[in-house]
Amino acid sequence: MSRPRARRGPVVRVLLALAVLAASVYLILSTAPRLGLDLRGGTQIVLQAKDSAQAKADAATTDRALEVLRRRVDQLGVAEPTLARSGENRIIIELPGVQDPRRAVEVIGRTAQLTFHPVIGAQQPGAQPKPGQKVLPTAEGEQLVLGPAALTGEGVADATAGPAPNGPGYVVSINFQSAGGNAWAKLTGQAACAPVGSPVRRVAIALDDKIISAPEVNPQVSCNVGILGGSTQITGKFTNQQASELAVLIKGGALPVPVEVVEQRTVGPTLGADAIRASIEAGVIGLGLTALFLIVVYRLAGLISVIALIGYSALSYAMLLFIGATLTLPGLAGLVLAIGMAVDSTVLVFERTREEFLGARTDQRLPKALDRGFGNALSAIVDSNITTLLAAGLLFWLATGPVKGFGVTLTIGVLGAMFSTLVLTRALLFLAIRGPFAKHPKLTGLAHHGIVRRKLEARDPKLYDRPGRWLIGSAIVLVLLFAGVFVRGINLGVEFTGGRVLEYSTSAPANVEKVRNAVSEAGFPRAIVQASGQDAVTVRTEPVENTAPIRDAVAKAAGKAEQIRDEKIGPSLGVELRNNALIALLLAVLAQLAYLAFRFDWRLGVATVLALTADVLIVLGTFAWMDKTLDAVFLAAMLTVIGYSVNDSVVVFDRVRELRGLRPKETFARVSSAAVLQTLPRTVNTGIGVLFVLGALLALGGGSLADFALAMLLGLIAGTASTIVTAAPIAVLLDKRWPGAGKQRSKKKSHYSATPAHKRDHTGAVV
Repeated sequence: MSRPRARRGPVVRVLLALAVLAASVYLILSTAPRLGLDLRGGTQIVLQAKDSAQAKADAATTDRALEVLRRRVDQLGVAEPTLARSGENRIIIELPGVQDPRRAVEVIGRTAQLTFHPVIGAQQPGAQPKPGQKVLPTAEGEQLVLGPAALTGEGVADATAGPAPNGPGYVVSINFQSAGGNAWAKLTGQAACAPVGSPVRRVAIALDDKIISAPEVNPQVSCNVGILGGSTQITGKFTNQQASELAVLIKGGALPVPVEVVEQRTVGPTLGADAIRASIEAGVIGLGLTALFLIVVYRLAGLISVIALIGYSALSYAMLLFIGATLTLPGLAGLVLAIGMAVDSTVLVFERTREEFLGARTDQRLPKALDRGFGNALSAIVDSNITTLLAAGLLFWLATGPVKGFGVTLTIGVLGAMFSTLVLTRALLFLAIRGPFAKHPKLTGLAHHGIVRRKLEARDPKLYDRPGRWLIGSAIVLVLLFAGVFVRGINLGVEFTGGRVLEYSTSAPANVEKVRNAVSEAGFPRAIVQASGQDAVTVRTEPVENTAPIRDAVAKAAGKAEQIRDEKIGPSLGVELRNNALIALLLAVLAQLAYLAFRFDWRLGVATVLALTADVLIVLGTFAWMDKTLDAVFLAAMLTVIGYSVNDSVVVFDRVRELRGLRPKETFARVSSAAVLQTLPRTVNTGIGVLFVLGALLALGGGSLADFALAMLLGLIAGTASTIVTAAPIAVLLDKRWPGAGKQRSKKKSHYSATPAHKRDHTGAVV
């Protein structure tokens, strides 16, 4: 009776995996993805509400302003616009397909205080208006003295533009609400009491304290009766576009508080299409190379992991569709990167299974070793993924726009990777090894160690008997690379400084120096010009409104200048984003330290945090030497590097904690050396898997996508090396000063780990 119950677990996992995959396929086939503006092209505008004499720019007034803006945007005819409040007083507006943001900003960003005034008379030279009166000019330059507003835009029910009925040009027809119609009749009735031709017989209609029309009341209108019916027309020398925009403003109503454009981004559709193509190609190439590598190293187990990776990719993408997440450029990079990072947990399980199978004291079948391998790897998998989730959570909390979307995709990637390893891969492996492969375990790839590990363990090197040597070497590398910050300086992007960045595609690879000189001669001597991909250049300058001279200068120097990106960040927002970036990095480090101190002990936590800090400084210094821009995408890469660096240290220190309980008489230095050697195959194999994906992104991507891949690649190399040359030596020194590192908890005894390396032969058997 016990055997069917024992087999029930794999069957349940298989059924669960099939159900999840079937649901994922259904979502992929039935749901269209939501693409961000950086992938489909369009304009994003961030408005910040300001306090006025009448109202405070809090959440309530910002929400009212949002509704007014929504009505205005609807009148613009933009397909699938998105408006949302961000924080207390910011509004984010996304306008897909809009490539010229100036008109959109002029229409939706105006306060649009529409008022209707009685005309007291024409302004006389030297006369001063009485209290409550104001003097405003007409479009023809005539100065009129106006009385207090008798009616505001809140009394307007509708406004439409159309051709003028009695002549050329266009007019705006206004329909009033019931109370507004009564006020309009009273206003025009009072004006009708003045003689024909008198300025007092006119009614002034002002928008934002500018008279847009001052018509005289028709002679047929009776005194104190006024224009009845609740409607009127604004006449003037309007073009069709001017009349349409005026109708939008009047119908939309007045904003309760003034707003200011603090950020503006415009992305051409060609840039988005190139990013999608590069990400898909990088994903296919990276996944193909990773699959080939896994099959060569792990044989049948590698093939099964490849199948699981394909399922993981479908699951992660389906989860994004299910929650309605917007897929952005950093999000695409995050999905592609997660394919490589998903290899980590699988490789960790494979290596633990090899240890259990080869290190057993008695005859042990592969299913039992596989079960132990999953059990022994579970704590390291959970710890490493939680540290990555901490970084992803900080991205979602502190970041904005595409980088916030990267935090979402990173979270989904981590959760999908855990499901792929612990459910899908486990179910497929248990089914496979109970068949004909049970009698031929070597074909599974789980019955032997790699040649590198066998040779290292045969030599049994004492890596950390002199930990100071490792730290001196790593300190020299750190100083040399971080010196770039002081020698070359940090090239902050406009997100952190404020300004404007423009990207243009050129007909051929442009001479950057020639473009720089042309832009300088056009009146922008402090502009920073850099190559962006193969046939594109970026120009970064202080905030400017008219960018036509820059485009003309680039076209003159490069033969062609088609704008594919335009970003404008206000100085105040740049300072805020820079502060948030520093807070995010600091909180990430503190969160990792707190978690590691809780899960391990403070010595291992301090060693890990110091190592990941060195990783961040190395990447930062390398970017400074290479004169790369540090922008919001770089911040996403840095927080991911922190998570990845901690992952590697967690796996090693998890093994340290295990061996410390199994080898109580050995020194911490020897235990650390053994832990590094035993986890080295996982470190190398995981690194190679991620390397393939990042290499493909670096080779195929351009601009910020390539810079993201470069930062991650540098972080991968630094994070992998820092565990061995920085974190472990620091932990050894801390244990010498304050003994007891890694002794808080002891784990379940592992057959392989209980036997020191020098007492096993090359197959792992006990000698």
